[in-house]
Amino acid sequence: MKKLISIIIITITLSACVGNDKIILRDSVGKINKVMVVAKTSDWTGDIGKEIKNSFGELMVGLPQPEPILSVSQVAPNGFSSMMNAGRNILIISEGEKESYTVRTNVYAKPQTIISVQAKDDESILKLLQKHKKDIRKTFLASDIKFTQNIFKKDKIDNSTYKTLSNLGVSFTIPSRFRTVEDTGEFLWLRNHLTSGIAKTGSNNILVYSVPLIDENLVAENIVSVRNSIGKKFIPGSDPETMYMITEEAYTPFTFDAELDGKKAYETRGKWEVKNDFMAGPFLNYTVVDKKNNRLVVFEGFTYAPSVSKRAFLFELEAIAKSMKIK
Repeated sequence: MKKLISIIIITITLSACVGNDKIILRDSVGKINKVMVVAKTSDWTGDIGKEIKNSFGELMVGLPQPEPILSVSQVAPNGFSSMMNAGRNILIISEGEKESYTVRTNVYAKPQTIISVQAKDDESILKLLQKHKKDIRKTFLASDIKFTQNIFKKDKIDNSTYKTLSNLGVSFTIPSRFRTVEDTGEFLWLRNHLTSGIAKTGSNNILVYSVPLIDENLVAENIVSVRNSIGKKFIPGSDPETMYMITEEAYTPFTFDAELDGKKAYETRGKWEVKNDFMAGPFLNYTVVDKKNNRLVVFEGFTYAPSVSKRAFLFELEAIAKSMKIK
């Protein structure tokens, strides 16, 4: 009888863990923009570790203080146990006769991205890391974007309640903690007041608007002048006549090719300031070429958080921007 009960318990347990031949995975753990590297200590303290740290440690452009694109931590292979393998972003370095670069998802937990780099010796591993450096960073960042967007979906704003979004025919996955500053029907400004730690006097901000598409070849070079005109018109300082948002004159923004909602776009990162005042911070601008409607759709996020790191705030705005859908 006891044996029969044991068999029933095991069967129920297996049934609870398996459905449609798929094991139900536990939730992954780990901070946004952080990667756990599984590598021997000798590799981590040598050239392989140096290559990884230099690659992930490249500074994010447009931030007032130096902050890396990705943060890293290391664990030795013999320490990569069931206690550790639930990390959301994992890079595994190993030696083997077969050279390989693989990307796997949801192996030990969900959501999870595991990149494995294997080669016969240190020199070959270094070459693989250098060859796939951009792909590795892009894969982990894209994974974190998707993870962040899924969190926002659980408590998001109703886009139809905003005149500007309805009139422009655009939508975003924006967490409901953002509040309306202005919604004219042509220009939307949302703000999330930061409420924790030293940043509690700051805010994360979203701007959405459109401008006519006049010459597609001049879009990139006109991004700064467009945002300056919008700042002067809609983002005043304490004295609206003499104080308003502009692109920081002492810092040249960086503009990259991008794609949003399947459309050509430009990503611009830089610093904003209030003319004739002391307020400043980083901004992230996506200008999307909407040929169908002969216009440029602009999403801009900017952060005001004095004296604290701002990478996480900008990443949140990036995740929101990349959820854009245009009718």
